[in-house]
Amino acid sequence: MYSSVVHLARANPFNAPHLQLVHDGLAGPRSDPAGPPGPPRRSRNLAAAAVEEQYSCDYGSGRFFILCGLGGIISCGTTHTALVPLDLVKCRMQVDPQKYKSIFNGFSVTLKEDGFRGLAKGWAPTFIGYSLQGLCKFGFYEVFKVLYSNMLGEENAYLWRTSLYLAASASAEFFADIALAPMEAAKVRIQTQPGYANTLRDAAPKMYKEEGLKAFYKGVAPLWMRQIPYTMMKFACFERTVEALYKFVVPKPRSECSKPEQLVVTFVAGYIAGVFCAIVSHPADSVVSVLNKEKGSSASEVLKRLGFRGVWKGLFARIIMIGTLTALQWFIYDSVKVYFRLPRPPPPEMPESLKKKLGYTQ
Repeated sequence: MYSSVVHLARANPFNAPHLQLVHDGLAGPRSDPAGPPGPPRRSRNLAAAAVEEQYSCDYGSGRFFILCGLGGIISCGTTHTALVPLDLVKCRMQVDPQKYKSIFNGFSVTLKEDGFRGLAKGWAPTFIGYSLQGLCKFGFYEVFKVLYSNMLGEENAYLWRTSLYLAASASAEFFADIALAPMEAAKVRIQTQPGYANTLRDAAPKMYKEEGLKAFYKGVAPLWMRQIPYTMMKFACFERTVEALYKFVVPKPRSECSKPEQLVVTFVAGYIAGVFCAIVSHPADSVVSVLNKEKGSSASEVLKRLGFRGVWKGLFARIIMIGTLTALQWFIYDSVKVYFRLPRPPPPEMPESLKKKLGYTQ
């Protein structure tokens, strides 16, 4: 399986298309002014950068996908766990808005009732669940991006790249949420039901005894409603924002940027994507929080009871949380790629064949 994926990956437009054009001698001559050659330029073009960069594996290889999955584990597991206190307050605002009136009031009430240790409730299912989700989310995204781009072909993959990002991320998140659902259900019970359980070891057996496996997966459909739009926005908005930043904001080509400079662009693009992610996914997040707290309720019943205003409770806290979360996740994920010397293709460029069709080149 992996050998066929590798073969396809080398031909797709996300595998540094400009590098391939230069390597094949198809990019055409550069419009340099006539005159004797000067001293070597300090800046590097994409072809030179590719020669200097020694990657640890091929783009689209089995090792590449495995290490991308590891990057997802590290980026999602650590960031979600670090933000457990904010997530706890946000969940309590959604399920009991009369008691937890605002983010600051929520922190105050929680500290008075549970102390500082109370803010860490649910850290274990959060770490386990979101590590598994990160493995599937980022690992499968890279797999589906390669597969779908080659199904479309080089030219269509470039023209329809936003749709490709959306489809690849939605496919990856479908499986990621199945991995996340049991731990998410346990986390919400621990955080929003005082006295129910304080640890995962207490909560999981109790939930299974009361409702069986249904307790762990009854929230998977609302989770898809929340996470699939969130992830589609997270990846598509990030990819296109990176493309726009290098085109309109960064004063030099990506090939001439140092790795720390590239990681700054990654962080900024991640935060911008995170704000949109929070807004798109918040109503479903409210439904999931209430649904996992209550026994015997359905998503439609919870949605009807909350109403339009109710589903937007806690949005400000979620924007802060998800904006920071998404930026850090992309930064960590890209840093893992740098550490393991994985291929990090630049934003896709128009294939030469398409340029000829559109009359951009002779």
